[in-house]
Amino acid sequence: MPIARRALLGAASAALAAPALHAQGVTVRMGALRLIHSIAPYLYERFQPAGMKIEVIPFESPTEGKNAVVTKSVDFGAFGIAAGILGAAAREPVTVIGSCCDRVMAVVAKKEAEIETLRDLRGKRVGIWPGSTQEVFILERLRMEGMTIRDVQSVRVSFSEMPIALARGDVDAYVGAEPGPGVSISSGVGKIVEYPYSTPMGSLNMIFATHPETVAQRPDLVRAMLKVHRQASEFGMANRGVTIETAVAKLGMRRDALEVSLPNVELNWQMTPEMVVRAKTYAEQMLSLKQIRALPDFGTFFDARFSDELAKSAA
Repeated sequence: MPIARRALLGAASAALAAPALHAQGVTVRMGALRLIHSIAPYLYERFQPAGMKIEVIPFESPTEGKNAVVTKSVDFGAFGIAAGILGAAAREPVTVIGSCCDRVMAVVAKKEAEIETLRDLRGKRVGIWPGSTQEVFILERLRMEGMTIRDVQSVRVSFSEMPIALARGDVDAYVGAEPGPGVSISSGVGKIVEYPYSTPMGSLNMIFATHPETVAQRPDLVRAMLKVHRQASEFGMANRGVTIETAVAKLGMRRDALEVSLPNVELNWQMTPEMVVRAKTYAEQMLSLKQIRALPDFGTFFDARFSDELAKSAA
């Protein structure tokens, strides 16, 4: 066979073997929440590889984001660990491949209220979003203080409505997610009661997840997306000004509130052994609270291979 023809066939074969993510016109759907700790996906366009377009699909609640991953309405999603565990415990197809963000929680009370500690919440109206990561943390913190949820008047309030509910007087306090606490503080309406990170679950919050079929069938895409996620997360932490401007432009958030919120936001990406331990502790806590009927199959729920590979490649 002529050399030129062999070279041509070799090039064609290599092109066919190339990962699908390099094909022109590939669109990846990324689910994200309308919260500052889900800001990394809104920075992805700075790092998306040639031939890939990442479309960010916003969701109001963690459960909506998880459901989108389960139904493949999105290819990847960033949402709270609680929603992920709820799905995995019900044997829904969701696999955690990385971390997304830690911290970003706060217990906030009306500024003039005589509420200085969690114990002062006894008998008070407290805004809580059911099924959220924050709910699990506040229940554990109440237990640590010798209280239960029955000692407060739990009011169902979405994260975006919490600062408004506090300002109107609909609730005396809330267990919120940034930038809600930042909004309440910067507007002079609220005060921080505590950041609830003293439990064995630490400051664990949001995960980076996908459908298990995506892991099995498109591992190169998983690797590429986790790399983009890492780059965006590290960029967001190193360039706080850009992060704030992105949140203002993309999510319509208030700059003054973000200035207060950002110190309580830890964007990250790596699925560390510590993260896995805390997540398992979290699941056990949910089981004891009867929020789930059984623990997830951790062997399928967690897949640290891609995170470990990425960490080693940059070491």
